[in-house]
Amino acid sequence: MSEQRFLKTLGNRDVLALAFGAMIGWGWVVTTGLWITEAGSLGAILAFVIGGIVVTFVGLTYAELASALPLAGGEHVYSYKAMGRVPSFITTWAIVLGYVSVVAFEAVALPTVFEYLIPHYSKGYLYTIAGWDVTITWAGVGILGSIIIAWINYRGIKFSMAITFILTLVIAIAGVLLITGSSISGSTANMQPLFEKGTAGLLTVIIMTPFMFVGFDVIPQASEEINLPQKQIGKLLIFSVMLAVVWYVAVIFGVSRVLTPVEMAESNLVTADAMAKAFGNSPMMGNILVLGGIGGILTSWIGFYVGGSRAIYALAKSGMLPKSLGELHPKYNTPYKAILLIAILSTAAPLLGRPALVWLVDAGGLGLVVAWFMVAVSFIILRKKVPNMHRPFKLPGGTTLGWIAALMALGVSVLYMPGMPSALVWPYEWLIVFAWVILGFVFYKTSMSKYGTANSDRHMDEEIDRVIQYDDGEDDLEKRSL
Repeated sequence: MSEQRFLKTLGNRDVLALAFGAMIGWGWVVTTGLWITEAGSLGAILAFVIGGIVVTFVGLTYAELASALPLAGGEHVYSYKAMGRVPSFITTWAIVLGYVSVVAFEAVALPTVFEYLIPHYSKGYLYTIAGWDVTITWAGVGILGSIIIAWINYRGIKFSMAITFILTLVIAIAGVLLITGSSISGSTANMQPLFEKGTAGLLTVIIMTPFMFVGFDVIPQASEEINLPQKQIGKLLIFSVMLAVVWYVAVIFGVSRVLTPVEMAESNLVTADAMAKAFGNSPMMGNILVLGGIGGILTSWIGFYVGGSRAIYALAKSGMLPKSLGELHPKYNTPYKAILLIAILSTAAPLLGRPALVWLVDAGGLGLVVAWFMVAVSFIILRKKVPNMHRPFKLPGGTTLGWIAALMALGVSVLYMPGMPSALVWPYEWLIVFAWVILGFVFYKTSMSKYGTANSDRHMDEEIDRVIQYDDGEDDLEKRSL
């Protein structure tokens, strides 16, 4: 009996909606005010431009590797081919931390949104965490949302992408209305101060940007389910990053033109209040913006279930996690056990209360930039190690772009370290990171002792041999077509 594999069902629209919808989550609604108050209006824009440049360089390395090695797991495959099994596990486990943190973030963000739509709905006090009162209704909204999103992903990627596309249109409509309204009724005088808290403010926002831009790397995770030419995968990945940079800059610009710093300080949901003010203090327009934000929560939630479950699936298939996590559903062709694992983590997140929003952003962001650094290094190594590997989306300049991406990702990683103005907060954020490292170590050691390193390496080599092509023979289709 042949091994069950993913079905190639995703087209251009699906891939773009998957990546853009994953990147444009709820952060642009709930934390735009924080970005502006920390760095100033122009400082926040500059921080996202810098973050966007870093992500674009990293994205370019991803684009080349995703088109050359279109296998589920993305980073897992690239880092294995370049550096071997242990670096591959470290890279993939780090990106899974980023994905799971986003999924958990959205489970906490959803009940937060309801405070704008239904004031004072939070009832049934349970306990207090970091000064925040967790209630039954507040946590219940997040838990219910988590169960629904898990079910959508369980039912298959084509079903998930149909919902994602519709929700992405809702986000786009809300965003265009905000930017249009603020451009007409806003004032450049409201944008003062342009910079706030100097370099410390700028760095504080820069370390938040990886978490806001993560999502383009979901495309490589779903590579085996994309029914497009390999070169097109790379093009769509880069285009999605550029769209996200434009989106975040435009939202910051629009909000800062409408609301004064005092109004931002008094607002519970800055972006929604900016939308309402831009249209003559219309509560209805504020609610429309919130609906766009809910759309962002759901698209991001769905997208990172796709990314996280495929990364866990790839680790399990290679014997680096329990192999049961690498099983596909007989009817829906989804890695359903990996999805259920993420569902458990996501469903528990609302029980940590609203402070978990910031903890998850920062801890998950560190996992992301570590993985991005490892992918950039893999790019450099593979250019030297396998120069004749067929690269449908090949970057110019040899390894130069890879070095730039690696140095930028490493530079951002340093910003999370103790002693930096933007360091991770002790104990909450560092405890999340340490717990994840320990969990990964236990999983890896247990799985390797059970399945064996030779079996793991053999599986990875066979999977890569199944898709890799070389430019020195008949596999070089691009040369033959010329």
